[in-house]
Amino acid sequence: MTGLLAVCPCGTGDHYAACCGPVHDGEPATTAEQLMRSRYSAYALGRTEHLARTWHPRTRPDDLAPSPGLTWTGLRVLQAVAGGADDDRGTVEFEAAYSGPDGAGTLHETSRFERRRDRWVYVDGAVLA
Repeated sequence: MTGLLAVCPCGTGDHYAACCGPVHDGEPATTAEQLMRSRYSAYALGRTEHLARTWHPRTRPDDLAPSPGLTWTGLRVLQAVAGGADDDRGTVEFEAAYSGPDGAGTLHETSRFERRRDRWVYVDGAVLA
């Protein structure tokens, strides 16, 4: 079903098959921001296998099941610091909009990423007010 998506959920405006789709299918992200966008899309599409594969094993929780009734509705990347093709670490600040049983909201977070075995992985994030 996800292969039929016209526009990628991550907010780039690109077609899913040319954006997060290949990363979901195992192609390495070239930047921390690309990985962060692919992880947002994975949450939006229920691709928990991608979340597990791209989460640092030291910080990955045992249960990655989606929150019942939560729908991710939009992503806005505010800032990326380092995390480029030649970096080993980077951060991405973003706002992710959602709708849930208690109404709509926004998650504002700065996520930390590291390169591990030549692949970007999510380490952790700090939720911002």
